[in-house]
Amino acid sequence: MFKKVLVANRGEIALRVIRACREIGVPSVAVYSEADVDSMHVQLADEAVCIGSGPSKDSYLMPDRIIAAAEITEADAIHPGYGFLSENARFVEICESCDIKFIGPRADTIRQMGDKNTARATALENGVPVTPGSDGILESAEHGLELAKEIGFPVMIKATAGGGGRGMRPSFSEDDFIDLYNQASQEAIACFGNGECYLEKLVINPHHVEFQIFGDTHGNAIQLGERDCSMQRRNQKIIEECPSPLITPELRKRMADASVSLVKNIGYENAGTIEYLVNAEATDFYFMEMNTRIQVEHPVTEEVMGCELIKEQIRVAAGEALSHHVLEATPRGWAIECRINAEDPYNNFAPSPGKIDLWYAPGGKGVRVDTHVYSGYSVPPYYDSMIAKLICTGATREITIARMNRALREFMVTGIKTTIPFQIEIINHPDFIAGKYDIAWVGRFLEEKIAEKS
Repeated sequence: MFKKVLVANRGEIALRVIRACREIGVPSVAVYSEADVDSMHVQLADEAVCIGSGPSKDSYLMPDRIIAAAEITEADAIHPGYGFLSENARFVEICESCDIKFIGPRADTIRQMGDKNTARATALENGVPVTPGSDGILESAEHGLELAKEIGFPVMIKATAGGGGRGMRPSFSEDDFIDLYNQASQEAIACFGNGECYLEKLVINPHHVEFQIFGDTHGNAIQLGERDCSMQRRNQKIIEECPSPLITPELRKRMADASVSLVKNIGYENAGTIEYLVNAEATDFYFMEMNTRIQVEHPVTEEVMGCELIKEQIRVAAGEALSHHVLEATPRGWAIECRINAEDPYNNFAPSPGKIDLWYAPGGKGVRVDTHVYSGYSVPPYYDSMIAKLICTGATREITIARMNRALREFMVTGIKTTIPFQIEIINHPDFIAGKYDIAWVGRFLEEKIAEKS
């Protein structure tokens, strides 16, 4: 096992890793920006090192400062969390050159599956269904237009280096294709430094269903069930649940088998997620992308499958095999997660940084809150707006929804705006209760609300 683990992240995921380290008896090191000096992950780590000013480009995205912090504190492993450098193959190589273990997949795997176009080709080579589209990178917008005509509209233009909904544009006719291609490419250049794009047939009103996978260095490759992440706003997930209310046992087996086959064939190590689009009829699925890291929504899998993914990440990175209870895990009950963001949902979801005057988190049976904030904490303006994850579990989906409804109404936050009132609306909507929603549902719901006011 490692002597000490440095957590190269912030917020709730940093605190989550620190707690996992403490439970398995490994000291932890927090790195933090000047804006995060009062964050709970800094307070609870065994050691903490400031690595720069507030903006992430001056702190959490600085490999040299993170490595320096690891060397100063004699940490022999780094957990990257999600976001920031978690899928940066070059950072993995830097860690290796400094004899520091990166808790995640190998650099070559991240390159292979992190680039969306390469990942799509890899999935196709391994028999995983993909949507019709370009065989590789498009030479130009004009090249894409000609191919789109062959495939048939609508199509989705995707930047190969994109992520988080950036560098993606749906096109429904040849009239707008060129402009949308240029928008996607320019956005990807600004966000990721790479404007190359490829093309996929657009699946109408699909569901976003992902499978948690795990591989170790002892030949084990497993899947730990699916998560339905279809409740999204502008390609950003709002609510996730496990299992999916849409998936049939037959489709679940097909998707699970495809996921495990891909993990085995590429020799994947550590935690990852394979994301799929499922058609409205729940008869077909298509590979979308692979995230070579832990996901924000991993707690719903933990609650349903009875495992702790962060601990398994650390153990597998240390050369140990996946735990027996993880290898033999079977689903039990239901779990739903609501992402609590510091945003004003009734003002176009405008960010709402600032001081939290009162923070009262809900509790009781089947309620879990993952957060790094507290009363008196000031939410900085530099980072993602998520400040907490509320996870509720129950024996059935109906019980879990009722529990989530109760927990959201118990949640008290003053001083800033949060998305809690919006989450309550969704949880109580007949469509959600019936499990009848797709990735466009939130957009339609918001349009209806605007129409009602006008």
